[in-house]
Amino acid sequence: MSKDQAYWLPFTANRAFWQAPRVIKAARGHYYTTDDGRQLLDGFSGLWTSGLGHCHPKIVAAVQEQVATLDYSMGFQVTNDKAIALADEVAAMAPAGMNRVFFTNSGSESADTALKIALAYHRARGESQRTRLIGRERGYHGVNFGGMSVGGIPGNRKVFSAALLPGVDHIRHTHSLSDMAFSRGQPGWGAHLADDLERLTLLHDASNIAALIVEPVAGSTGILVPPIGYLQRLREICDKHGILLIFDEVITAFGRVGAPFAAERFGVVPDMITTAKGLTNGVIPMGAVIVSDKVHAALMQGPGQMIELFHGYTYSGHPVAAAAGLATLAVYREEDSFARARAIEPLFEELIHSFDSAPHVVDVRNFGLMGGIELSARDGAPGARGFEVFLKCFEAGVVVRNSGDIVQFSPFLDSTPDELGRIFDCVRQALASLA
Repeated sequence: MSKDQAYWLPFTANRAFWQAPRVIKAARGHYYTTDDGRQLLDGFSGLWTSGLGHCHPKIVAAVQEQVATLDYSMGFQVTNDKAIALADEVAAMAPAGMNRVFFTNSGSESADTALKIALAYHRARGESQRTRLIGRERGYHGVNFGGMSVGGIPGNRKVFSAALLPGVDHIRHTHSLSDMAFSRGQPGWGAHLADDLERLTLLHDASNIAALIVEPVAGSTGILVPPIGYLQRLREICDKHGILLIFDEVITAFGRVGAPFAAERFGVVPDMITTAKGLTNGVIPMGAVIVSDKVHAALMQGPGQMIELFHGYTYSGHPVAAAAGLATLAVYREEDSFARARAIEPLFEELIHSFDSAPHVVDVRNFGLMGGIELSARDGAPGARGFEVFLKCFEAGVVVRNSGDIVQFSPFLDSTPDELGRIFDCVRQALASLA
C-alpha cells in the first residue's frame, strides 16, 4: 500500500485490499461495472440497500429535480415539503398506531435515536429510573456508541469495550446448530429463548428497564431467523413489565421479507421501528425511526414553545434524501415489489437449501430474501473459507457477502430465476474448489 492510497475503507482488511483493489465505477439494474470494465451480477443488492436495482430511473430523476430545486434547508425550527410528505408516506405503510417518524441519516443513527427516545419517554412519564437498555447477543445495531453497546457482535465491541454505555445487558441469541440446523424459514424450536428476558427482569428489576432492541431477523451476524412464537413472546414480556420493544428493521424493512416491515410479516407490533437502507433504495443516505402514537404523545407535554426532545442531526429530513425516499416508495407501489419478492421466496429457499449437503456446509438459513450458508471454519484460520468464497465469486462475476465463514445473500426484490440460479451456481463452484 502506497502513500497515494488515502482512502481508509470501512469494515475492510485495508492492507490486503490495496494489494488487489476491487473498484466499482458504475451500476445499472442488477449489475455493477468495475474500473476495468467487467460486469458483475450483484447478489447482495448493494449492502441490503438497493432492492429495486441500481440507478432506477424514477429515483434518479427525482434526485436530479430536487437538487436543482432545493438542495438543503435548515432542519431545526424549519423543515421542507419533501420531509413532511415522506413522513406521511412512511407512517401510512407502518403498522396501525405507529404514526410518527423521526428522520436520521443511517441505521446507526436510527438505533441511537430510538434508544434516546425510549429514555426520554420513561422520564416524561415519571419513571426516570428506567435507564437500563437490553440488546441481544449477536445483535447488530450499527456502530455508534449506543447501538454498539446494545449490539452483541464481539468483534465490533472488544476494542471499544471500556467506553461502551453503562447500564446495558443482553439476552441470549436465538441460534443453536444442534436444534435448528438446516431449518427452512422459521425454526420450530426455540420460542422459549425469549424467556431469557424474564431472567434479566429479575436480575435488574423490571422497573429499571427502559427498552429491548432486537432485529426481527438478525442480518449482519449471519441470518438468524426467529423461532416460531419467539417475537410474540418478547412482545408479551415487554407488555407485562412496561418495557418498550424496538425492532431494528434497517435490513428487514421495505420488502426484504416480502412485506413493508417484518413487524407485519411476523404479526408483532413493536413500540418503535428503526429503518434506513431500503428507505431510499440506498441512493441517498437516510434513516428513520417510526414511533408509536403512545410514545410520541408522552413527550408532547410542557410549555408549547419548549423543545420536547433534545436530539437531531444537521441532515435530518434532508430534502434530496426525502425526494429519493418518496420516489422509492412510489416505485415499490408501482412495481408491486413486496409481492414480487414474496413470489420468488420459494425458489430462493429451494436454491439455497440445495447446499444442505455441500462440502464444508454446516448450516443453511433463510427467511424472505435473506439467506446464509454457514461453513465450517478452517483449523487456525476462522473466516478464511467465507472470504475465499467471496473472492472467487467476485472473480467469476458475482457479488456475494461473507461475514466470517457465513456466506450471505440478499438478492433484488425483482430477481429473475436465471439470476438466482447464476448466483448459487457460482457459489457451488467456489465451494467445490476450497480446501
